[in-house]
Amino acid sequence: MSLQDEKKTNQNQEEDANAAVPEASAGGEAAPGQMDLLVRLQMEKDDLAAKYSAAVRQLADLDNARKRIERERREDTAKITAHVIEPLLPVLDAFERALAAHSDPAYEDYRKGFELIYRQLLESLARFGVERIEAMGRPFDPHVHQAVERVESSEHEDGTVVEDLRHGYKLRELVLRPALVRVAFRPATELADADSRLN
Repeated sequence: MSLQDEKKTNQNQEEDANAAVPEASAGGEAAPGQMDLLVRLQMEKDDLAAKYSAAVRQLADLDNARKRIERERREDTAKITAHVIEPLLPVLDAFERALAAHSDPAYEDYRKGFELIYRQLLESLARFGVERIEAMGRPFDPHVHQAVERVESSEHEDGTVVEDLRHGYKLRELVLRPALVRVAFRPATELADADSRLN
């Protein structure tokens, strides 16, 4: 029985109980037998209300447990998938290094084959929800980027990623590997000039 059906049943029982209560005597006072009946009726109503509240709480607890189990199942699935995918990331790195190193036209056929396999591997991982972490030109984010060097630059905003040394990847919201990056910082003289202009 749903909560709505149970609520209607409780309302119908209350109406039947109210209908069964005899009218008070002409003086407005309830007779002793009627008082006992009214007290018992009130107790039954209180008991029904308590049972209804308990049922609502139990349903809420069940719903919360279902949501928690579903969330834990998703997290476990992501961890297992990550455990399988992480060893493939160095393979992607090796493909990228091989493709970057050989631009000799004599090896063009091999290069095309490598590119095809590399794209297929990326597409297969993408079907699992793996995506590359964007780094170049973005503000440094310690959650997804790992800075290995700070580079003085007048052309970039302070804290901007200027070079992606090794691609990072994430599985939906889970970071499999942060991107290794170089981050720009403004020369001290420029920062001093900017401060003096503000003052």
